Parts: sequence; C-alpha cells; structure tokens
Amino acid sequence: MGGKERDGGALKSALVVAGGLALAWVTMETAFKPWLDRLRTAVARSDPATDPDDADETAAAAPYKAEDSKDMDDAAYAEEDMKVLERVQAPE
Repeated sequence: MGGKERDGGALKSALVVAGGLALAWVTMETAFKPWLDRLRTAVARSDPATDPDDADETAAAAPYKAEDSKDMDDAAYAEEDMKVLERVQAPE
C-alpha cells in the first residue's frame, strides 16, 4: 500500500536533485565565465609534450593571436600576456 507512494516520492526527490544540480552548474558557468574562458584558452594552447619545469628559455609558448579572439576581453588578455612575455625575455 505504501510502497508505490514511496517510489513516487523517491522519483520526485531524484528529479528535484537533478534539476538543482543542473541549475547550479549553469549558475557557476555564468558567474565564472571570464575565468573559465581564460583557463580553457590556456589549456588549449598548452603543449602536453613539453615539461614546464624545464629551464629551456628558448622554447617560449606560442603567443596568443588577438585576431583569433571572440571578444575584446580575450584581446585585452592577450595584450597583457604579450607585455609580460616581453618583460620576462628582455635582456638586462
């Protein structure tokens, strides 16, 4: 008698939890979009064959091209990255 009511309650609970998780994921993606985009760009540019702990200064990472950016935020980040790279590689 009570078994079917429990099964329906469990299904409702599972749907509420799944809906809450989906809403939380969308909220986090929206809230942290600038940082996530920058992180994903950096991961896409990284070369898994190279070891970042190696002290090889001649093999610098390929610079990010502003013309590939989707919006001005990416271009601004690329410009900052290039300035930092120039400062690091400048002879003293």
